[in-house]
Amino acid sequence: MPISEVEVLLRLLLAAGLGSLIGYERERHGQSAGLRTHMILAVGATLAMTLSINLANGSGGDPARLAAQVVSGIGFLGAGAILRYGTSIRGLTTATSLWTLAIVGLAVGAGEYLVGTATAVFLLIILSLLDLIEKHFIHSRVQMPLMVTGKDDLLHIDALEALLKRHNLKMSNVFVSKNIKKQTVTLRVMVGMTETTPIEPLIEDLSTLHGVHTFQLGEPAQQS
Repeated sequence: MPISEVEVLLRLLLAAGLGSLIGYERERHGQSAGLRTHMILAVGATLAMTLSINLANGSGGDPARLAAQVVSGIGFLGAGAILRYGTSIRGLTTATSLWTLAIVGLAVGAGEYLVGTATAVFLLIILSLLDLIEKHFIHSRVQMPLMVTGKDDLLHIDALEALLKRHNLKMSNVFVSKNIKKQTVTLRVMVGMTETTPIEPLIEDLSTLHGVHTFQLGEPAQQS
């Protein structure tokens, strides 16, 4: 039996509401895929499912074919939410939330209201509750670029490594370049840091590193 237009609208409304819950949580964390993206995705997946059911009822086809295309196609949208910063990856959680929300939209479109709503609530709990746990108990480590320039015969990579060790920091991806004419050396490394790593003491020690002229910690802000 085909789904009535009123029923389709109700399902779209429910999907938009569920999408807004997840989208709001992602937008609070500064993700590019936020409120509007999640709402549109949920509504689109729901519409795809309802259309698939109605078309299958009219022609006797398989209602799962269009839904399968939604599941595979959402991978491109999820990939767009994943960004790389140096050696660290951001956006994986948002990509998985987009994929899961697409399934929620398909469930709502198929009339599985309880399952779809429960899944969206579970997803919201996972995103919100685990975020609090990670902030208080798990300090994720990110890779920050550090570039130090100084006098060639005074600035040494071993001294920089020893300085970082005093701050309980490890460096990786070491790159050394020299300017023979100016007799300067530039050390580029990646430093593993957490949100609780004290920055000011590290900056003070870098300023007093033997032979250093300039240094830069982190990526420079891009001009708009």
